[in-house]
Amino acid sequence: MNDILKVKNLCKTYIVNKRQLHVLKNVNLKVKEGEFIAVMGPSGSGKSTLLYNVSGMDKMTAGNVIFDGHQLENLSEKDLSNLRLKKMGFVFQQTNLLKNLGIIDNIILSAYMAKDRKRKDVNKQAIELMKRTGIIELVDNDITQASGGQLQRATICRALINNPKIIFGDEPTGALNSKSANEIMEIFKDINDEGTTIMIVTHDVKVASKTERVLYMIDGKIEGEYNLGKFNKNMDDSKNRESKLSQWLLAMGW
Repeated sequence: MNDILKVKNLCKTYIVNKRQLHVLKNVNLKVKEGEFIAVMGPSGSGKSTLLYNVSGMDKMTAGNVIFDGHQLENLSEKDLSNLRLKKMGFVFQQTNLLKNLGIIDNIILSAYMAKDRKRKDVNKQAIELMKRTGIIELVDNDITQASGGQLQRATICRALINNPKIIFGDEPTGALNSKSANEIMEIFKDINDEGTTIMIVTHDVKVASKTERVLYMIDGKIEGEYNLGKFNKNMDDSKNRESKLSQWLLAMGW
């Protein structure tokens, strides 16, 4: 498979109280098309900053990020926004849904903004996504009429509406109970099985154990990676994967 994401010597430095804070330090990373990757590490290790920089949501201080053939640091803000809109999907811990829009309107908004499909086709896809994620009964609801798990499913629908090549998730199950978190991971697994690349930040070993490869960050650097292989949800190997990952994380200093 080809690399969809290539990161070389990525650095991110913030100025805090006139002092330099080096959050990312010469990070190197490759992600293949169709991979499902988790990024783990202690608080302050740079996990979320890495996600924001490789997706173009934040501007890197130095280094190179190539996504799907596009060198992010060379793109204008307009072209970068257009790339994120059409080729990337995002799922965060907080759903960030617009309160003045209904659930389905939140889902279709970015597709309307892309302006490359007919509205009837967008609406049809939104209905299909809501059926697939089990929230079709909310089609006429606003966001105050749904549970946290249902809203996160709506966020996944929103992330998928433009048929992205990659989905970035920053603690996508962090605000959910274990049952809802497991359901969200099953949806992610199905999406990944169909070819969409997924890269998530998580602190949850159970969540990370359902991914294919785990990167471990310490002090702004990737200090190790653990290859779990593809997760088969039809085989009851969850506990084994979780146990192996936990042992590796302990060895890494988790």
